Amino acid sequence: MINGILVVDKDKGMTSADVVYHLRKALHIRKIGHAGTLDPDVTGVLPIAIGQATKLIELMHTQNKKYVGTAILGYATDSYDISGKVLKSQKLTDPIAKEEIEQQMQKFVGQIEQVPPIYSAVRVNGKHLYEYAREGIEVDRPKRQVQIFAYDTMSEPVFDSKTGFQEFDFQIECSKGTYVRSLVNDLGTRLGVPAVMKTLRRTASSGFTIDQAVKLDQIIAHPDEVTNFIQPIDAFFKDYETCDLTSGQWLKVKNGNSIPLKTNAKKVALRYNNSVKAIYQKDDAVYRPDLMLLQNE
Repeated sequence: MINGILVVDKDKGMTSADVVYHLRKALHIRKIGHAGTLDPDVTGVLPIAIGQATKLIELMHTQNKKYVGTAILGYATDSYDISGKVLKSQKLTDPIAKEEIEQQMQKFVGQIEQVPPIYSAVRVNGKHLYEYAREGIEVDRPKRQVQIFAYDTMSEPVFDSKTGFQEFDFQIECSKGTYVRSLVNDLGTRLGVPAVMKTLRRTASSGFTIDQAVKLDQIIAHPDEVTNFIQPIDAFFKDYETCDLTSGQWLKVKNGNSIPLKTNAKKVALRYNNSVKAIYQKDDAVYRPDLMLLQNE
C-alpha cells in the first residue's frame, strides 16, 4: 500500500478532480485526494495525498501558497482572467512605471478583505457562483478575510504602444482561500486602469515546491515508478517540533491517551519506529490527540 504525498505539476486545461481520477485509474488506488484546488487554466503544484496521507488533507489546505503569473493592464473581464468576457477596455497612452505598480501592490500586503470572482467555486445558497454566472443571475458574493505575505513584480513591465496594453510578471505568497485573479483585478482598480490575469502558475503549496513535482503523464506512462516520486508523510511535518516516543508512551498514544511532554510547543509530531504516528496538541499540562496517523501499525 502506498502512503505519502505525490506532488503533481498540473497542466493547463485539466481540473484538480481530473488529476485524481487519472491517478486512481493508473495506480489502482481509491484512497486518493488533492489539497488546494487549481483552476483549469492554472498550472503548477497540486499536492496529492495517497493512502494514510489523505488524513492530512485538511491540514494541507491550511498551508500558504506561492504563485508566479503575468498580468495585463488595459482591459478587464468578468472572470478576471483572459478566458472571460471583456467588460472594459482602456488603452494606455503611456506606460505605468514599475515603481507605481509595486507601490500599489504593497497596499495589499497583510490581512485584506476579498470578494471572490463570479466565476469561482464558492457556494452561495447551495450553488456555485459560476452556476449563477452562467445563468446570468446576479448574486451577492460573500467577502472573505485572506492574508497576503508578499506581492511583487518579477521583471520590468512591457508596454505595447500599438495595443495600448502593458504586461508584467508578478509573484505572490498568500494564505488559503486567496483568489489571485481578484488581486490582479483589484490592483488595476488601484492603478486606475482595467486589469486581467493572463497566466498563473503555483510554485509551492502544503510545504512542497515545484522542484519536487512530477508531470501526470509521466506517472500514467510508468505507474510502477510512482514510489520514486512519493514524498513520505513525515515530510509534511518537517517544520513541526518532534518527539520520539518510548515504548511505554507509544502504548498510550496508540490508544489515544493524553501524555505529558517536555516541551512548550503548541503542537508536536510524535514519532515511533522512525515515523510520525500522531500529532498531539497542548492542553494545559498535558498533550492530547489532534491527528492520529498510526501508519503501518
